[in-house]
Amino acid sequence: MTSTAESSPSPGRRRVTRRLVVGALIGALVVAMGLSTTFVSASAPVPGDQEKFDAASFGKENYAAKIKPAIEKSPVELATLVPLINKDPEAAGKQYGTREGTSPYAYSVKFSGTAGEAQSGLLPVTVPGVPKGTRISVQVGPAINGTTLRDASGLVSFNDFVNQVEFANAATALNTEMKADLLEGLDPASLKGKKITVVGAIAPLNPEVITVTPVSIEEGV
Repeated sequence: MTSTAESSPSPGRRRVTRRLVVGALIGALVVAMGLSTTFVSASAPVPGDQEKFDAASFGKENYAAKIKPAIEKSPVELATLVPLINKDPEAAGKQYGTREGTSPYAYSVKFSGTAGEAQSGLLPVTVPGVPKGTRISVQVGPAINGTTLRDASGLVSFNDFVNQVEFANAATALNTEMKADLLEGLDPASLKGKKITVVGAIAPLNPEVITVTPVSIEEGV
């Protein structure tokens, strides 16, 4: 007859068995974690990150191909538009303008007139048919300010960008492309006293002060 002491594992053997089982479980867990883990290179893009906006590329890809043609497609005569803005700015905007949210209406415009003397980056133009006292100036650089090329085209929306900074940089890039396309070869001083025809964009806050960002300036037309 076998005694109880002979049939039961000793306390030392039981401790060794438990250690082996625990060790096996930990080993299996480590292997499973290794199989389910994806190692990402430090140079790999972070999930959810968007490609950085390249304003210069945006300008080059969009100004000549899209923005300039859109503004030249059906500009309203300035002599027609300004009296309407004076009378009812909201109605004028709905009929001829474009806008983003609650920003001022922007317009594609065309006019012919006599150029004055360029000063401080602005070329004054006397335009027949506009209300008396209206001051009309064309931006001729070197600094080109504003967002009217972007806004008057009707092709660029804030929703196309991640934030306000990118939206503003897009407008600056379009201005830069316009300068390269139109203004680098232009001598504003040579236009004084001459008849010119201008196509461009405006977004007037005051209908008595019209500042035009041009996309074309033709002499003697």
